[in-house]
Formats: sequence, structure tokens, C-alpha cells
Amino acid sequence: MDIKSQKYWHEFCKKHNLDINTPIEAFAFGRTDEEANYLADLVNKGIKTATTSAYDFYIEDPLPKAGNYSIILNANDEPVCVIRNTDVQITPYNKITPEYAFLEGEGDRSYKYWREVHDEFFKQEFKEQLNEAFDPKSLMVCEFFEKID
Repeated sequence: MDIKSQKYWHEFCKKHNLDINTPIEAFAFGRTDEEANYLADLVNKGIKTATTSAYDFYIEDPLPKAGNYSIILNANDEPVCVIRNTDVQITPYNKITPEYAFLEGEGDRSYKYWREVHDEFFKQEFKEQLNEAFDPKSLMVCEFFEKID
């Protein structure tokens, strides 16, 4: 975490009477600067309250869990807001519901839009990160969160 994010986190902890040693990660959503800014804005406005990642990408990292805090960054790696996970569920990609897709907040919030965007995203991610084809039965880590500040 860079200095800007550390300072942002320290101020957040003071404001919310939270132990400064509470685990935190800082990240930007998406694959491009445009996506990072768009998705950070959706989170900041309270529209995006869920996110999906592939279970297979956590081989070397712990899975997220309820109660985890994260700083959402924009394309310039600047802090936008802090979120806290409220729930984490492991679900096959092809079993993700329209209700969940709506919580992701993207596009017109329809399941059709969500599938189109995420099909392409995971095809690219599986190819680049795992050198494998994406299988719609792949397990996904579905995180539900709330914007805190």
C-alpha cells in the first residue's frame, strides 16, 4: 500500500475509532483505467455493492471474508472510499443470479449485461493468469460489501 493509501487509512481509522492495525488492502477494480474509474465511482455512489472474482485466483492468497476492509482506488491509485465485506459466498459462475448481478451495479444492471461483460472478463483472466480456458462452472468468490466512507 502506498503512502497516500496509508494516510487515507490512518485518517479513516481515527474517524471511525478503528484499530490502525486492522488488516486492509487497497485495490482498483477492472482491467483498464477507464474501468477502474467507472467502478470506483459506482462504489462511491453506493450503486456497486458486490464484486466477483475467480476462486482459482486465490491459490496463494487467503479468501476474502465478511468483515474485511478495503480501500477502493481510482486509475491514478488514489483512494476513493473504504468498503467492508458483509458476506462472501462461493458460487459456480453459471449459478450466479440476476439479483446478484444487479448488486454489481454495472451497465443497465441486467443479468444479460453482467454476463456479457463478465464472460469476456473471465475468458481473458483465465487465459492470462492460468493459461486455461474459462469454464462457466468455475467457482467464483462473490463478495457483498458496504461503503463505509
